[in-house]
Amino acid sequence: MAILGGNPKDEPLHYGEIFGVWQCSTKGKGSLSSFQAYLNHAGDKDLKDILKDLIDQTTREIKEADEILLANGIPPVPAFPERPPADLEEIPVGARFSDPEIGAAVATAVSMGIVEASQVIAISIREDIGALFLKNHGLKAALGARILRLLKDKGWLVPPPLQIKRPDGE
Repeated sequence: MAILGGNPKDEPLHYGEIFGVWQCSTKGKGSLSSFQAYLNHAGDKDLKDILKDLIDQTTREIKEADEILLANGIPPVPAFPERPPADLEEIPVGARFSDPEIGAAVATAVSMGIVEASQVIAISIREDIGALFLKNHGLKAALGARILRLLKDKGWLVPPPLQIKRPDGE
C-alpha cells in the first residue's frame, strides 16, 4: 500500500500541515484570551452574543487542532489562563475598549482566520485536515457575516474609500 493511501489519519502530516495546525492552535489560544477580555469590556448585547459564539468556536478549533498535534507527537503551546468575568462598570473608562473598537478587532481576527484556514485547505494533502479547515472556514465566514451586519447596523463600520461617483461608461 502507498504511504498516502487508506485512512487519512494513518498518513503522515507534511510540514505545511503541521505548521497550519500548530498555528491554528497557537493563534486560537491568543484569540480566545482576547475574546474573553473583550467580553468583559463589551456593553452591547448583540456584540456580547457574537463574542460568546466566537469563544465557543475558537475553543472547539483549539481542541481539534491540539488533538491532531498530540496524535502526531507534536506538543501544542500551552493555553493562557482563562479570564474571569469582570463587571464592565468596574473597568475605568480610559482603560475600557469601546464596542466599536471590539467590533473592529473581532472583524479583523475573523477575517484573518478565514484567510489562514484557506491556506491550510489549499496545502493539505490529508483529506481530514483539509475537511477540518474547510468546516472551520465556513463557520468563520458565517460569524464574519454576522459581525459585518452588526458593524453596519450599529454604525461602527469604517469603510475604505468608496467610489461614489463612477466614471462615465462608453
